[in-house]
This record gives sequence, structure tokens and C-alpha cells, in this order.
Amino acid sequence: MLLLLPFTAGSQELSDVTPPGEAPGMQPGMVEQQTPLASPGETGQGNGQDSGESAARKPERRSTAWTLAFPLGQHVEAEIDTALYNYQRIAIPAMYSDAMATTGNLGTEALNMMYFQRPAPSPFFFDRSLAIWLPNADAQKFYNVYTPMTLLAYNFGGNRDTHTDRLSAQFAGNVNRRIGVAAFIDYLYSKGCYEDQASKDISYGADVYYTGHRYEMQVLFNAFNFLNKENGGIADDLYITDPAVIQGGDDHVETKSIPTRLTNAFTRMTGSRLFTTQAFKVGFWKEEVVNDTLTRDIYVPVTKFIYSLDYQTRRHRFWNTNAASETEFFRDTYFNLGGTNDNTYYWHVANSIGIELMEGFQKWAKFGLSAYATYQIRRYSQVTAMDNYQGVEGDTDLLTPLPPGLDIAPKTTQSLLWVGGRLEKTQGSLIRYSADAKFGLVGEAAGEIDINGRIETNFKLLGDTVKLEAHGAFSNLAPSWLLKEYISNHFVWQNNFGKIRKFSVGGQLLVPWSNTTLSANFESVQNLVYFNQYGLPAQNGGTVGIFAARIHQELHFGIWNWNNTVTYQASTNQDVLPLPALSIYSNMYLGFRLFKVLTLQVGVDCDYFTRYRGMMYQPATASFHVQSTDKNVAIAVGNYPLMNAYVTAKLYKVRFFILWSHVNQGWFSKNYFSMPHYPIDPRRLQFGLSIDFAN
Repeated sequence: MLLLLPFTAGSQELSDVTPPGEAPGMQPGMVEQQTPLASPGETGQGNGQDSGESAARKPERRSTAWTLAFPLGQHVEAEIDTALYNYQRIAIPAMYSDAMATTGNLGTEALNMMYFQRPAPSPFFFDRSLAIWLPNADAQKFYNVYTPMTLLAYNFGGNRDTHTDRLSAQFAGNVNRRIGVAAFIDYLYSKGCYEDQASKDISYGADVYYTGHRYEMQVLFNAFNFLNKENGGIADDLYITDPAVIQGGDDHVETKSIPTRLTNAFTRMTGSRLFTTQAFKVGFWKEEVVNDTLTRDIYVPVTKFIYSLDYQTRRHRFWNTNAASETEFFRDTYFNLGGTNDNTYYWHVANSIGIELMEGFQKWAKFGLSAYATYQIRRYSQVTAMDNYQGVEGDTDLLTPLPPGLDIAPKTTQSLLWVGGRLEKTQGSLIRYSADAKFGLVGEAAGEIDINGRIETNFKLLGDTVKLEAHGAFSNLAPSWLLKEYISNHFVWQNNFGKIRKFSVGGQLLVPWSNTTLSANFESVQNLVYFNQYGLPAQNGGTVGIFAARIHQELHFGIWNWNNTVTYQASTNQDVLPLPALSIYSNMYLGFRLFKVLTLQVGVDCDYFTRYRGMMYQPATASFHVQSTDKNVAIAVGNYPLMNAYVTAKLYKVRFFILWSHVNQGWFSKNYFSMPHYPIDPRRLQFGLSIDFAN
């Protein structure tokens, strides 16, 4: 996955995608060998007669990209992103979504308040708060490029005390038409605009593939190491909303001088993932006529036998060396009043075997069909009080007694077995679809159901092609083991949660001639698991309904452009699932070209969402939790426009931006919080540079 950087392919910007090793117009998996119908003498070969006609016969070379569908590793078409538009948004944590709850700094914890954009739950719930920054195997791309690509980018901003530096690089290249490799690295160091908010994050990865006539292989790897300082939010919101009250009449405040609720607390999140899939294809050779003088032999796979291995690790550590905050910040302390050092580990290994009947091997084979079985072992490790808190410091009378009857094993191993299948149609311009179904048979997975499907079609309307897409899903899944049993210095729980049942439907309509995109989604969740006002996981026994409708409209008149996205959301239970009702992103800019080579975009964008009962953040568990239902106690956030002025430019293969973020600080309101006690970064100047070295 390329973090933060649109992939530029120079002259390789494409309108369609062709799998590696295949010529345009061939069916997936077919491999060609060209054979002349006549002898070389009869076709003019070897006597100087070539060139224009022969060149015209050669398949057009097209660079392509794809991601993988798990667990069997089928290809999913992906775009090679060459967009300059909104390149500058990568520098603002609060703008990774139209409504984002963030602790403020790049690379630190955040929660997307656009419900239908949230990632699927993870067996290791700690990583959800860093989901927008972590490498994602679902989005990690494989490339088939005819020109090797090396992309370097550097973003920076702030002063000596608040500076941010981010260096990213990606490489993609092919050994030949069947073997390709790619790699990326992303390093971020940011001191943050507020005290005790620094982040130092690194992520990296690589992938390689081979696609032959009968054998194919794909391997991806990624890893990360994130170290974030936790400040628990500022000590008093008045330092932002009305500093004169708290500073004896002085209305000016330096953000680095604002006291924070934690001063020596840290979170470290590390992890890695290795996924490899191998397939052996059984089929036949087929001769196809290209023109009057040339044929090609195509290997047509009929059946594919697949084996996949998925290995993943995670570690979360929270430590705090400030003894005073153990009782001031945390509600409960069970083992040590002198400091905290919590460690939680997770790993899993999954083996999948499958068989796939290939799409398109005959004219009547209009879809592909696969079946598989996955066996997974999960291992959870939690340090116990004996392991981690020997020699209790402080007055033991102030410790919170452990709940009676508590019986939490320090290590837990689970064995799970699923069977599933996939039906898909990826060819054709009229209609495409896919459907997946997975059923749990053994262990914690017993009784689990996970079914989802989508369909898309294109049709003519008013002289242009309109795209219509619909999707639906049903699942009945067990919550993460760590949501059921967990022990640490400040949080201990043992829950008997039932399975979470979800039903969702939605669709999207894209109208190119008016530059309009309409979408709507609905989901019903029974037995929703959430973190309550005390930061403890709880299960809502009823049903929560979520509805969202969105319109994205682009307006253009000459060099003037105005793009708007408006989203309406409704939750039937704001006590357990608070969401902002209305979110708006608006971007007005001038787009033009100078000297025929310099592309410029100069504009102002704005992010806004209505007030709602904001989520709280708990550093010890890296989790976001709801507030009290008491309106006199709960803190609302929102109803604040975040505006940014920018210039983005592209000169040949060089892109850069100049960004004056939060340019409207103090204009309309001083209540610029994305979460209670976590203000948005103040106004500052930032820069970014990206260079595409195409060999």
C-alpha cells in the first residue's frame, strides 16, 4: 500500500486494466504464443518487409494494477492514481475524512465519523484507532509496469518546536511480463502543535508475483512500528475557547505552553503481515486467428487449485511513568500506583485451500466459481499482574479491588475453521458482480456467517454512460476475544458477549455528464459492541439502525471549479453510536496551465460537520468511547468550518504543494475541537514535494 502518495505513472496513465502477461481483449489467465499461418518467405518476414503493418498487429502495452481478494488471492482491479487534485490534504489529520475525530497530530489515533467508511473490526481492537495510517493488505497493490517507477516524496511544515517531516518512497518494476516487484517505505516524525503529542512512525512493505501458463504465485509483506506520545488532551478547553479567562486577561496563548492531562505516557503499536498464494492451473491450448497471416496459441485455464498462507502479528504497549496521573487521569488502578506498563500480543496463522472454476474458458462460462476451506490459529497473550507489576508502589489502599470471580488466562489459543465460496463475473461492460459467503464450523467461529455481494451495470442516458452499483451484506460474527477478556493496570473486564448481527444494503449512481455521484447506505446492527462512558466494552441488547445519503457534485466553468460533497447520517441510538447528522466538504479552486507544462490549482477548501456528542479517547486501550448520556455533562463538538488555502502544482513528473492550513483560525469561533479536549492544529504553513523518477 502506498501511504499518502498518489502513484504517478507518467505517460502510463490508463483507461482500463489488463492482467499481467495478457494482451488486451484476452480472457483472464489466457497466455498467447504467436504462430504464422504461412512460412516466413510468404509473409515477408526476413526480407525487410515489416514495419508499419507488423507493428500494428502488436498488442498495445498497458500498465496495470490490482489488489487481492482474501483468502484465495483473486485479482481485484485497481487504479494507478495519477491525480493532482487534493494532494495537499495529506498534511492535515482532520481531513482524512469529511468528519474525523482525531487526537490532532499526523500518525496518531483517529476515528472516522463517517460510519460507512470505517474499516471492518479486527481481532486485535487496538489497531482500529490507527487504521488510517497502518499498511493495509487489502489495499496493497501489485503492479505490471513496462517502465520501472521510483516515487519519492517529502512533506514538511511547522517551526523548531512543532515541525513535521515525512519521507515516503515507492518502487515498482517488472523483470519481464510475468514477474513483477514493488516496495514502499513511509517514515513520519512529527512533534505536534501541542505538548506531549509527538509521533514517530515507520511502515514498509514489498510484494512480488509470477504469472505463468500453469503456475502463478503472489506474495505480499508489510510491517510497521508506531511510537506515539499520549497527552490525554489539554487540561482545560478554555485555553482554546477563552484563554483570557484562565490566563488573567491575556488573550494570547502559545499552544506548546498549554498543560496536558498526561505528560509521560506512550503508546507503541507494532505489527507485520505475510500473505502468499500459489495456484496451479489446469486447462488447454487454443489456437486463435489474429489476421490473414498470423495466429496465436492461447493457454485457457479451466480449473485453478489454490493454496494460501496468511501470517499476521500485532503488539500493543502502553506505558506511563508519571505516578500522579495514575489516580488523576484513570478511574481505576488495579496493580501499581507508581506507573503503568501494559503489553498485549496477538498473532495468527491461516492456511486456505481452494478450487476455482475459471470464468470465460468457454463462451457459456459467464462467471467464475470457487470454494475453499480456511483453518486459522489465533494466539492472544496478556501480561498478568504478577508478570508486569511486581513490587507495588504507592498506598495499596488506593488500588481498585479486582472484580470477584475474575478468571482471565494470560494466554489464549483459538482454533477456527471456515468454509466458503465466491461467485464472480469480472468481464463484460454491461453487468459485473461478485458474491462471497463464509460459514464458521469450529471453535469461536462456530455458527458464524458472513455473506456479501455487489453488482454493477452501465447504461446509456442522455448520450453518456451511467454507472449503477448496488451491494448488500449479512453477518453474524463473534466479537474479538480481547473484548471479552482483558487485564491491565487500569482496565479489567470479563464479558459474555453474544454474536453481532448486521444487515446492510446500499448503492451508488454515477452520472458522468453532470459530474454527479449519488449514494445511499443502510445498516441494522443487533448486539452492537461499543465502549461505554467508563471506557469499558459493553453490548447493546437492542438494534441500532444507521442511514447515510451522500451527493458529490462537481461544477466547472472555464478555469473555475467548485466541488462539493454533502453527507447526511442518522443513528437510531446516539447514546451508543453518536454520529454528526450533516457533513460537508467544499473545495473551490482555479485550475489552469502555464507555459503549456505547469499545471496549477489554487484554491480554498472547507470541512464542516454539525454538532454532536463527541467521542472520547482512552490512551491506555487506544479506544474511542461514548460520553455520559447526561446532557449537562456531555461535551458537544462540531459546527466549526476548517478552512485551508493551498496551491498545488505539477511540472512534468514533479508535484508540490504549499498549504496554509486552518487559515480561518479564530475568525468565526474558537471552538475548534474534533473531540472533547483535543483541539485541531492551529494555523500553520506546510509544504510537500513529490518526484516521479521514471526510468
